[in-house]
Amino acid sequence: MAAKTYSDTEVEQRLKEELPTWRLEDGWIRRTYKTQGWKGTLMVINTVGHLAEAAFHHPDITASYAWVEVRLMNHAAKGITDSDFALAKKIEDVVMWQPGKEDGPLQGTPDDPRFAYIKYEKSGG
Repeated sequence: MAAKTYSDTEVEQRLKEELPTWRLEDGWIRRTYKTQGWKGTLMVINTVGHLAEAAFHHPDITASYAWVEVRLMNHAAKGITDSDFALAKKIEDVVMWQPGKEDGPLQGTPDDPRFAYIKYEKSGG
């Protein structure tokens, strides 16, 4: 049985509610992660690669020195499905995780340019 695909209107509504930093463009849900340079770019690519392989749902990735674009669409279903939303959420949670901003023993990356590797957006996108 083929996975349910969502209309553009449904996709845009779900993105607005669940993944506000992602967008619908040319039949794909997309997110561009800005990094501090090549080290951060490679870390994002490797993170996305691990999550995609674990999920066995593979995005397209385009990268440059200081950014990575992740694109998801279910090729078999020829559209956006729950699998795309689920993987996008997991990628977003892991790539944008900032342990220093939550209670717990992990301090997170120091606020020092020597250790910067990803550009975190302010709350709300």
